[in-house]
Amino acid sequence: MFIYNIKVSGSMLFKIFFVIVTIIILTVFSICCYNLFVAAKNNVNVADNSSAVIEIDPKNYTNILKDSHEHIDNYVGKSYKFSGYIYRAYDFTDEQFVLARDMVISSDYQTLIVGFLSEYKDIKNYADDTWVEVTGTIKKVDYHGDMPELQITSLKEIDKPNDEYVYPPDESYVPTV
Repeated sequence: MFIYNIKVSGSMLFKIFFVIVTIIILTVFSICCYNLFVAAKNNVNVADNSSAVIEIDPKNYTNILKDSHEHIDNYVGKSYKFSGYIYRAYDFTDEQFVLARDMVISSDYQTLIVGFLSEYKDIKNYADDTWVEVTGTIKKVDYHGDMPELQITSLKEIDKPNDEYVYPPDESYVPTV
């Protein structure tokens, strides 16, 4: 039987503990930096690629709507694809409408109409409340102040979706444009 006698002093134990903790911290820091730079590189590629069509779904609809009004210049020239229904206001031209959704604002499903100001040359051929799916590019216009407007490049009529409602923007949204 072999017996080993290892003498460890308090200062030696502290040195070993310090080295292990330092290695762990450096490893975690390196992983975080790597992930940060990879994510930043991926976001830059998506943002610089203005030919990519970004799909908007009911979950991020109001977040993107809010951010596009607050930071119009970040959205100008970008292409989007999403659906909504046709809503017209009295002061719109024959080619203007709102690609609208109903935003739930209370627990008893009271709603408010929200949406993107849009322009399409043949929109007069579609009735109000018709559900459509569109693809278009954002440009900055003056409609009661600076506002993003969707210049529609393609439009097709669709059935009313099951997820027709949207919900108020949440504070956790981080724009990626």
